[in-house]
Amino acid sequence: MIVGHIGARKGSKGVPGKNFRNLHGKPMIDWSLDQLLRNSRIDVVIVSTDDEEIYHHACTKDTLDIGMRPPDLCTDTASKWTVWQHSLAVTEAQIGPVSVFVDLDCTSPLRWDSDVNAALDQFAAERPDMLMSCCAARKNPYFNLVEPDETGALHVSKPLANHVVARQQAPEVYEHAASTYVLDPAYLKSAFSLFEGRVLPFLMPSERCVDIDSELDFKIVEFLMKDQICD
Repeated sequence: MIVGHIGARKGSKGVPGKNFRNLHGKPMIDWSLDQLLRNSRIDVVIVSTDDEEIYHHACTKDTLDIGMRPPDLCTDTASKWTVWQHSLAVTEAQIGPVSVFVDLDCTSPLRWDSDVNAALDQFAAERPDMLMSCCAARKNPYFNLVEPDETGALHVSKPLANHVVARQQAPEVYEHAASTYVLDPAYLKSAFSLFEGRVLPFLMPSERCVDIDSELDFKIVEFLMKDQICD
């Protein structure tokens, strides 16, 4: 039993109402929600939200009604992890044991359908506790990320003994891209945070990993999505 999950909290300081804001003809949440609904490998789709408009919208689609998200999971300090745990518990109470838990972040709507299937394939082949979408980092802490010491002087964040002088010499690092996650439900139930188990990267192109957290991000996604639609 594979469950697809969308989390869509009502509040957003950077882009008010962004999860239900119109993006190329439909609410932004639907770019991710529809990916789950049309994927034949996803057995059940659920939406966790404290937004009544989003809740009623999800109920009109082919999703399992898990009720409104509890208030204590709707604050700025509530973690994605505890929201996932609640959604899984409520879902299993209705349909029984879940074998795979897939979360798509609706603020990252540029992923392709093939990305979801590739993540499921990798999870099935490698059987980690969790797959986390990542992309190549634009900055590297071994080379061009710096931080001040107690005097204010700048130093490379993670200096190496061999003094890296070119990006190609630096160890490979990834950006955590809030887009696509695949989890073992047993791990989700037992762990308290993301990185306690064997968490592997699911690599995606950076142009499909833009996360909307500001009006500028929204404009960038609109532009990139228009380019995809025209292609």
